[in-house]
Parts: sequence; C-alpha cells; structure tokens
Amino acid sequence: MTIESRWLGRIPYPDAHAQMAQALADRIADRIPDTLLLCEHDPVYTLGRTRGAAGNVLDPRGVPIVPVERGGDVTFHGPGQLVGYPIFKLPEHRYDLHGYLRGLEESMIDLLAAHDITGGRDERNTGVWVEGRKIAAIGIACRRWVTWHGFALNRDVELDYFRRINPCGMDAALVTRMVDHTPSPPPLEALAGQAAQTITRWWQNWTSPA
Repeated sequence: MTIESRWLGRIPYPDAHAQMAQALADRIADRIPDTLLLCEHDPVYTLGRTRGAAGNVLDPRGVPIVPVERGGDVTFHGPGQLVGYPIFKLPEHRYDLHGYLRGLEESMIDLLAAHDITGGRDERNTGVWVEGRKIAAIGIACRRWVTWHGFALNRDVELDYFRRINPCGMDAALVTRMVDHTPSPPPLEALAGQAAQTITRWWQNWTSPA
C-alpha cells in the first residue's frame, strides 16, 4: 500500500492536531492515501483517555495541557522528540488494533536497531524500552477503522519536562533518549525520513493479503 509521508517541521500542537483531524476525515472519505505526518512540537502535555490522567500532571509551569482522543495517560511532547501520526486505513483482513499498535512498536525497534540501540517491549506497558527505560511512547485512536494519533520517539528531548509529570502514569526516571545510548543520532528531519521508511516497510508487509 502507498503511504504519503509529510514532514511538518516544528509546529504547535493545536496546528498539528488540526492537520491530523483533517487528514483523518480525508482518509475516511478516501480523498487521500494512507498518510504519515511527522513533526516536532513546541512544549505541550497531552492527556489521553485514561481516568485520572490529569492527576499525573504535577508541576506544568506554564506548559499547555491539552486533552486528546488517544488512549493512555499524560505525556510530554517537545523539541528534540520525533512525533508521528499515521493516518492509516486498516484493511478488512487487518481489523486488529492490538496488532497495529504492536507493529508501530516493531517499527520503532527496527529504527533504533539501525542506530545500534537495542529496543524491546514491556509486557505490561505499551511503547518501546531500552535497558528498562521508555524511549518511545505510543498512543492511538481509531475512527471507522482509520487510525490517528501515534508515537513519540525521544531523540534528545529535555528530560526535565518529564519530571513535572508522571509520564504514562510512571516515574519520570523511567524515561530515556536516543542521545543517552548513541553519541550522534541523526538530525530530527533525517530521523523522520528513516522512520517513514521503516513504518512503510512494516505497513506494506502487515497489510499484504496472506
């Protein structure tokens, strides 16, 4: 399946959300192909649908707090973090949101492996983990079998922002970044291009009829 990838650069969260919502409506109506929006955000805390998520915001210090449609708890988005929003229509033989989420994790694991970082899964929590700490958060939503929201991969994001929350309901000490495990991760736009290639490869394999 064809995927259109768009690099939005650094963009305020409300602007990216508006583009994501428009792409969702367009994909539902088959006006666009499967589309991957990639960007970097100005600092923002987003609250997923988990009950009590707002209680995990400890000290925002003026950083905006935005309730969103995805599953999960509170997380941070900001400079030095690659954020991706796959607007993908699941084919009828793949109406499997759990499998889709696992596929996003697999794509992030493959991307990290290309930079000699060994990522893995945690049996109890979504996302991708390196040496027991979370390097990529994943939170999705779905409407009429079209996905939106997505993933956030920490390149060199400032960890102090995570100390102001319980990220995904956990201790902030459990957050890590690519720069903590490799001396020179690629610039964010280049990393976005690599992510697009990795996700496209997984998506084409996963959606191919058996």
